[in-house]
Amino acid sequence: MKKLAIFLAVLLCMAALSLTTVLSIRHKALPASATGLKIRGNTGIMTTESVFKSWKQTAKIGAVGDILIHDWLYEDAFTGSGYDFKPMFQYVKDEMRNADLLLANQETVLGGVELGLSSYPTFNSPQEVGDALIDSGVDIVSTANNHTLDRGERAILNAIAYYERTGLPYVGHFKSESDRHTLRILSANGISFAFLAYTYGTNGIPVPEGKPYLVNLIDLEAMKREIKRARERADVVVMSLHWGNEYQRFPSEEQKKIARELAESGADIIFGHHPHVLQPFEWIETKGRKVFVAYSLGNFLSGQMWDYKDIGGIVKIQVTKTVDGGGTKIELHSPEFFPTYVSNQHLHRYRIVPLKDAGRFGLPDARHKQEEILQHMFQWIHP
Repeated sequence: MKKLAIFLAVLLCMAALSLTTVLSIRHKALPASATGLKIRGNTGIMTTESVFKSWKQTAKIGAVGDILIHDWLYEDAFTGSGYDFKPMFQYVKDEMRNADLLLANQETVLGGVELGLSSYPTFNSPQEVGDALIDSGVDIVSTANNHTLDRGERAILNAIAYYERTGLPYVGHFKSESDRHTLRILSANGISFAFLAYTYGTNGIPVPEGKPYLVNLIDLEAMKREIKRARERADVVVMSLHWGNEYQRFPSEEQKKIARELAESGADIIFGHHPHVLQPFEWIETKGRKVFVAYSLGNFLSGQMWDYKDIGGIVKIQVTKTVDGGGTKIELHSPEFFPTYVSNQHLHRYRIVPLKDAGRFGLPDARHKQEEILQHMFQWIHP
């Protein structure tokens, strides 16, 4: 009897161990999207069939064009003891904030007053410009452009110190190779966005020897490698490109060629800068994806006037992420554009205003201009 009891006890232990092992193995085999266990029928037996729950979320990403701080602007912003650019954004701040993520092209380096402020052709701007951008809802600044090296490495490092102090992410110029290697990834509504920025050149100013990280230059093969790296870590790859020909209202063939190559390499959104005037939007379809390109967003705040150089705007596009049993899908849709105008009163009281309301600020036939600009921007796509 004693031997029989011992034998039965051993059998029970082995059965329990076997059941535990099976449950453990099945549990480890669960896909990441499984959310729990099912009770099969009324048998009371637990199974580990995957329970997939679909998930869908949308975020609105936006961008504005060149923040190009001429001397007229910083003189207008001078308070006697510092600088205040916030009033210049007061009429468009709400529209800027109506985006989950917003990028701005900070074309002039925020080297600060200690280096001496300067205007065209070698710019250095007050850091209070950044305060106004933060106050207006800007989430990241693109800093790779033809003026990045205007005042040398010291101005870049001063600007980066400001961005780090205030917590405003920057991309395009960097303080070290390690800094450049660190991807800028921001998230909104459960969707992650990686930002990359490059410029065609630096107005003939050579990049300091051994310090290529000070500014990202357009190099298609290097850019493709970075896109690949960014796609491995983020849902959406956003590129800010300083390219094209100044004052031309349509993109060059080179811009179109670069845009297609980057789209085919995995870029999802391309925001263009440098021409200082608006250029149309375009969808590029490749490999079952639609890539959104804004070839140029013009001047958002600058001292330039006339011939469309004082007209810019805020572009926004919806990004939808769907996760289900089939995987993850990203879709871009519903682009919108809010045209703006930079008004001034004899080089004073600079204000960015909605283009449709610019008649109150001295622009003749503003409503007609609004219609013209919208037609220009959407002529290659449907909103």
